[in-house]
Amino acid sequence: DFGHSSELAFVVEPSDDIAVQEQPLILYCQVEGIQPITITWRKNGVMIMDSENAFMLANGSFYVSRFQRVRGDGSSDEGEYDCMAQNHYGLVVSRKAKIQAATMSDFHIHPQNAVVEEGGVARFQCQIHGLPEPVILWHKNSMPVNTDNERYTLLPKGVLQITGLRAEDSGIFHCVATNIANVKFSREARLTVSGSHSTVYKDPMILVGPENLTLTVHQTAVLECIATGNPRPIVSWSRLDGRPIGVEGIQVLGTGNLMISDLTVQHSGIYVCAANKPGTRVRRTAQGSLVVQAPAEFVQHPQSISRPVGTTAIFTCVAQGEPPPQITWLRNGQILETSDHIKLKNNNSTLSIYGINQTDEAIYQCLAENSAGSTQASARLTVLWADGLPSPPQAVRAETVSATTIQVSWEKPLQNTKEIIGYVLHIRKAADPVEMEYQEAVSKSTFQQLVTDLEPSTSYSFYIKAYTSRGASKASEVTVVSTLGEVPAMPSLFIKVINSTAVQATWEPSIKLGQHEGFKLYYRKVHLSQYTGPVLLASNVTAYNITHLDASVVYEVKLLAYNQHGDGDSTVRFVSLRETVERTVLNPPCDCMKDEQNNKTSTTGIIIGIHIGVTCIIFCILFLMFGYRGRLLMCKNVQEQLSTPQIPRSQRSAVLNGAARRDRDDRDLNGKQLDMNELERLFPGSPSQEQQDKGMTSAHSPPAPHNDTQISTLPLDEFSIIEEQPDPLPKRPRGGSSPAPAPDYGPTNEG
Repeated sequence: DFGHSSELAFVVEPSDDIAVQEQPLILYCQVEGIQPITITWRKNGVMIMDSENAFMLANGSFYVSRFQRVRGDGSSDEGEYDCMAQNHYGLVVSRKAKIQAATMSDFHIHPQNAVVEEGGVARFQCQIHGLPEPVILWHKNSMPVNTDNERYTLLPKGVLQITGLRAEDSGIFHCVATNIANVKFSREARLTVSGSHSTVYKDPMILVGPENLTLTVHQTAVLECIATGNPRPIVSWSRLDGRPIGVEGIQVLGTGNLMISDLTVQHSGIYVCAANKPGTRVRRTAQGSLVVQAPAEFVQHPQSISRPVGTTAIFTCVAQGEPPPQITWLRNGQILETSDHIKLKNNNSTLSIYGINQTDEAIYQCLAENSAGSTQASARLTVLWADGLPSPPQAVRAETVSATTIQVSWEKPLQNTKEIIGYVLHIRKAADPVEMEYQEAVSKSTFQQLVTDLEPSTSYSFYIKAYTSRGASKASEVTVVSTLGEVPAMPSLFIKVINSTAVQATWEPSIKLGQHEGFKLYYRKVHLSQYTGPVLLASNVTAYNITHLDASVVYEVKLLAYNQHGDGDSTVRFVSLRETVERTVLNPPCDCMKDEQNNKTSTTGIIIGIHIGVTCIIFCILFLMFGYRGRLLMCKNVQEQLSTPQIPRSQRSAVLNGAARRDRDDRDLNGKQLDMNELERLFPGSPSQEQQDKGMTSAHSPPAPHNDTQISTLPLDEFSIIEEQPDPLPKRPRGGSSPAPAPDYGPTNEG
């Protein structure tokens, strides 16, 4: 029921005791289990040999005929005793029993003479040490003090309190200390009660407050608090942490002493005594701490288990106490030493035995101990071994495939292979503890396994077991191999143009890069095959400026991270400085006088381009507005205009000049097709009012597919929308103020 091994366990264990000088002492020990069982005793860890004065009884208990605190040879019967029991299943050790001699010292505090006025408070104290704790009684005038008198309070630590003093309380007092070792008397002290009860006001005052106490559960604590004042103060108790003191087991002794019976760990805390003047908030306080210890006891006992060879056995032992107990494990009575396959964790609460074999079969004990006491529990490990199990797999080999993959192969066992149902591959980092091992199952017809998701540049150990329905084989030989090193991952790369001859390459540090020693930076002109570089950069560098570049070409920039295993994949970016140059040309620093001179001689081409862009915008707007009504006519053929007799010579000359200009513009447009997006990007603004006033003309290009139409520019007031009609009569221009000459749609001004 308590998790003890049924093959061998304690029924009765020795307990702590206080022995009397020259008196007999018996330490009890009773064991149950499979016979034959051998019982032996130890004192302070050393085997005890039977002697005339001390020997083991037939029931296993130990007997000391005449206990001696100090013998003639300097030895002592005091010490820590334990009982050991052994049979063919193993060995167990009992808890340690602490044996001390009963003693009593002289009084180190004696009662003192006192003179107290009537109605006051008198306090006498005597103090003495002894084992067991002496019982202290008080005598007045050589007679025991009448404890039925409610004004007389006797406290366990040798304190006598007398409240509401009267004249008849005067007398001679002394205390008597008694235990199994001795009886001793203190010196005498005289109490004198003087005068009558005073009516003079006195502030509350605490004569004696609570002292710090350390006790064990189930004992009784008395916290003293005695106060004086006029009027008589009211004494109250509280906890410093604000928790309620409770009522169960709580009693007030005399006028203010607090007694707590049957202590528990929850009673630990700081207690505050307050002396309050009745009807006011005037108060005085004193405080003392109470520490309640609890001997170690088990919350969970280890359980006996049976496990096949090669598997894992786990024992759990959970104990509680105050202070928290320390847990120690024994194997057949000897302190258990950890190793690669025996591990302790969770503050020694869990014992794990990996890859068990027949030598691990034993009785394992958990000892829990603190300053308040100790306890033990045992459990047995039975190792199962069936005849006819396979022998270990042979020729285990491991080969590195990549930075994260290893190929493991083996050959089948030499013996008892018919019942094999499969293999289990055991995998572990070589530097990890055994409990970090994990397994992969493999079918019985497979003799290799590809182990993936491993860490680069890491050593791994492998071994194989063959399994049958009755158990597993012993482990094969262990093989250790390392994965390949891994090159760093591809870094992120960003390019920022600084000016017309320089760019800045920046990248972000990332954990995904892995272990790397630094970066390599290359760059080149895209039409060249050879890179400039590498530029070696430290691992903490995240930016680099590339200067002295040619603004007329596109550059390729390449960045990669490297380590001792080689170069990682590179990140490539392309960058052009042409936009920076064009922005510089279009937006030079303002020099008004120089700009005015340059505008007269060097902006003709720019003005033509601006007019072309504006014409495109206007054409799109008009097309959307009037396209559903018919064909859109920009202007009529130049020859039709020249054939009209009403046109004056000067206007014909203007038309001819316009036609010649349009022919020239056609040649320019055919020579270089301007991309519409490029024009909009380069010249986002509208042309100046001055340029619009000048006006310009061009001939139409031949028909072209949608989105490739080439359009010449006319001033807004110099073209008309003409819808085809049966009668070719002249149309009034939209928005015009007066009719135009019927055949004349040409410009009146030359652009």
